Amino acid sequence: MERIKRILVANRGEIAIRVLRAASELGIRTITVFTYEDRYSLHRFKADEAYQIGENDDPLKPYLDIEEILRIAKANQADAIHPGYGFLSENLRFASRCAEEGVIFIGPRPDVMAALGDKVSSKVIARNCQVPVIEDNQVRLTDGALATAEALRIGLPVILKASAGGGGRGMRVIRQMEEMETAFSEARREAGNAFGDDTIFMEKFIDNPKHIEVQVLGDQYGNIVHLFERDCSVQRRFQKVVEIAPAPGLSQAAREKLCRYAVDIAAHVRYSNAGTVEFLVDAHENIYFIEVNPRIQVEHTVTEAVTGIDLVRSQILIADGERLDSPSIGIASQESLRCQGFAIQCRITTEDPLQNFKPDYGTLIAYRHAGGNGIRLDEGSCYQGVKVSPFFDSMLVKITANGGSLEEAAKRMFRALTEFRIRGVKTNIPFLENVIRHPVFVAGQCTVQFFNNHPELFNISTKQDRGTRILKYLADVMVNGHPDVQNQDPKKVFQPGKIPHFDKGK
Repeated sequence: MERIKRILVANRGEIAIRVLRAASELGIRTITVFTYEDRYSLHRFKADEAYQIGENDDPLKPYLDIEEILRIAKANQADAIHPGYGFLSENLRFASRCAEEGVIFIGPRPDVMAALGDKVSSKVIARNCQVPVIEDNQVRLTDGALATAEALRIGLPVILKASAGGGGRGMRVIRQMEEMETAFSEARREAGNAFGDDTIFMEKFIDNPKHIEVQVLGDQYGNIVHLFERDCSVQRRFQKVVEIAPAPGLSQAAREKLCRYAVDIAAHVRYSNAGTVEFLVDAHENIYFIEVNPRIQVEHTVTEAVTGIDLVRSQILIADGERLDSPSIGIASQESLRCQGFAIQCRITTEDPLQNFKPDYGTLIAYRHAGGNGIRLDEGSCYQGVKVSPFFDSMLVKITANGGSLEEAAKRMFRALTEFRIRGVKTNIPFLENVIRHPVFVAGQCTVQFFNNHPELFNISTKQDRGTRILKYLADVMVNGHPDVQNQDPKKVFQPGKIPHFDKGK
């Protein structure tokens, strides 16, 4: 490493741990931040140094405090900051402030973030690159009345989206005009809370497409490659649940178009570092650009599994000035990259599918994870006794399974899911098991309406959980006594039983 000797990770959970591990492998000293609510989180203990940010009664917002994070970085001589995903990862002001303070932001340059991180301006670039886009609003949406006027021009259904971030936050589908005022207010509020920017834009809503994204990687010298595509169609409320690489069920012509479009957009702005270009593909394989995520994605693990490229390690090396074709990164050219087999990622969350995926929280009284050939786990704070907080994302662990075919990867994923034992909070594991075994999924035919079109996915049998019930019973007896032997009469004397004499000779 030439410039980066100390790195601060401005995030939490499994992505913070992922970055900390990559940095440690490169011999970089690691620093992280945590809130009081996160004081027992594992990302704090995986770093060489960890510092609390915010007051004790402020569990979440300190992770969005740009100046406090920069103060910690400067006070502890951090050369670079990795933002992970979510929080400040797509925040232009954060990237700009890092540049002003002489701290390397591990991501694209501020001018690139300004051009692509904003979903509205990124569509202008897509049009300039002759990439097809979806009809959208032509005026800034500052209130419900303007949003209603634009929806009338575009035609229902439309979708509202947060301009500054993804993950389903700030998204609302409008199918009837009377829904607009409430939906617009909710979307703005949700976007502001999640990303610190409540800018909302509108697009024509495409019914029942596939959601396909292309991973791109560029260095600081104009070299850009794609690392093939991922299918992210299995999603709920615009949040991805299961991802596949490469995308099954696409023609070779569609794959080539998607990857070419992604590289063209990235090359137009001389993109550097890792990013994802996202598209919708309809039943006739018409392709529509939707956005660029100028950061690492939750689902980057499936791309790593099928290409052998360590994306987070590459991010750090690129920020340090390495070229893609350097021995450290090892991408000689686009033609040198190969996609081998299939990989699937599932996100285990503390949500109850039978209660409309209501998040659950509490204490994990038991945690046993999976393993074995072709299985990778990216865990946050998962161990017996950990408290699942209501203030943070409900994801516990990501499982990535790979195999020679989609069917083989699915069978391996199902086996891993059945090995998990998580007790104390409800999880979506039974639902994921139904998804992975569904014939539509195994055939690679899922669209974004997969959950809505297949209600049988919610036919979930309740687990007996005999082990936990027995443990609870024994603990209750040890503390409170057995209900049948309480209030014993101290006057009664229990004598040992008399064994009758037995004469062997008779």
